[in-house]
Amino acid sequence: MTNAETSRPPWVSVGAVGAALAIVAGAFGAHALADRLDPRSLTLWETAARYLMYGSLGLIGLGLAAVGRPHRLYGAAGLALVLGTIVFSGTLFGLALGAPRILGAVTPLGGLGMIAGFLLFALAARAGTIG
Repeated sequence: MTNAETSRPPWVSVGAVGAALAIVAGAFGAHALADRLDPRSLTLWETAARYLMYGSLGLIGLGLAAVGRPHRLYGAAGLALVLGTIVFSGTLFGLALGAPRILGAVTPLGGLGMIAGFLLFALAARAGTIG
């Protein structure tokens, strides 16, 4: 293995952990929170878990696409996806559990991060192996 291969961010691993957390969150919402949250809060929880899965699957795909095709945009895409997913899903989880509603103003920033991550992923895939 070269230094570039060993220093590459572990997007597949990060995505797999995120996907596992999304399943845990979904199950927790369906079983432990179903009787404790109002319908709107439960919908927020489900949306947060779903988008956590979307971001996680994106990271898995990104990691697989980047194998043998080094490009700096893969790193930027992964970082944007991770941060965007954390902000988007994290704020929705918080809102579902009763966090101040002002937190909802931050949620779209997470969505923009996720969008940017997927667009950077597309650019990296299009660019091939050009550094």
